[in-house]
Amino acid sequence: MRIAVLGAGAWGTALAIHAAAANEVMLWGRDAAQVQAMRARRCNERYLPEVLLPEGIALTARRDEAVAFARRGLTIVATPMSALREQLSALPPAEPVWWLSKGLEQASGALGHEIARVVHAAAPSGVLSGPSFALEVARGQPTALVAASSDAALVARAVRALHGPTLRVYASDDPIGAEVGGAVKNVLAIATGIADALALGLNARAALITRGLAEMTRLGVALGARAETFMGLSGLGDLVLTATGDLSRNRRVGIALGEGRALPQILAQLGHVAEGVNSAPMVLARARSAGVEMPLCEAVSQVIGGHITPREALEQLMTREARAES
Repeated sequence: MRIAVLGAGAWGTALAIHAAAANEVMLWGRDAAQVQAMRARRCNERYLPEVLLPEGIALTARRDEAVAFARRGLTIVATPMSALREQLSALPPAEPVWWLSKGLEQASGALGHEIARVVHAAAPSGVLSGPSFALEVARGQPTALVAASSDAALVARAVRALHGPTLRVYASDDPIGAEVGGAVKNVLAIATGIADALALGLNARAALITRGLAEMTRLGVALGARAETFMGLSGLGDLVLTATGDLSRNRRVGIALGEGRALPQILAQLGHVAEGVNSAPMVLARARSAGVEMPLCEAVSQVIGGHITPREALEQLMTREARAES
């Protein structure tokens, strides 16, 4: 199958490397100079310098060329959420599309499927999500994802193209659940990083992840997802990975905040997008509009906004009124 991956960041490059083992793949990058360097060196030195690009991956800085290449195949958007609307708007109206983007659009608070409903409504679409550090996927280390869409034929096509010896792809018809999980887990990873920087211990980490999963589920159900989705790869699986894995950018942001460093300095040194920073206030806004209580996400949003310190956030959470677990 022909596959176009739109976005030459770490995750887009990693998925292109995996997909090239069994498909024809073209990887599009916005920066022509970066694309030329990748073509010459067969390596994405900016985002994934550890892994060589297979010779079978074609590279282009022309988006229209990549989209035309994958016609009747698979088009996958691999940009940050902030660019998803632009990418979907640039596709032919009926072009089926998947995205890897996680989070909420900062300007509107919309999830990916809500953006697609406005700017790409004539085409079937879906989200690929789950616990997946780009470097491990590129190295061929065992990984599992979920392909979530209301279009069963589109899901079957994605599974057929991407499922392989090192990457299991499970089918789901709950894209709302997959997207809420992908957005909220980044915020909770910041919270876990803060807790670890404050040396609160493993008991605190376990409690935070568990109660965070409850918050994620409450919001998802309120937005139309199924509760059981959050016990799967795009919910619990992605949350555990992002909250505990040392490769997690959002966790690293949380650790740095817990150490008392300023957010602008943290993001400048990170060099990559940490979606939880942008998603935290948007998650909180969506929760409030849906009448859902999310105290952990609220605390993270306040710390990111500079309204309270990490220690004050801890005190705020621990002194909440006692209540039933569910």
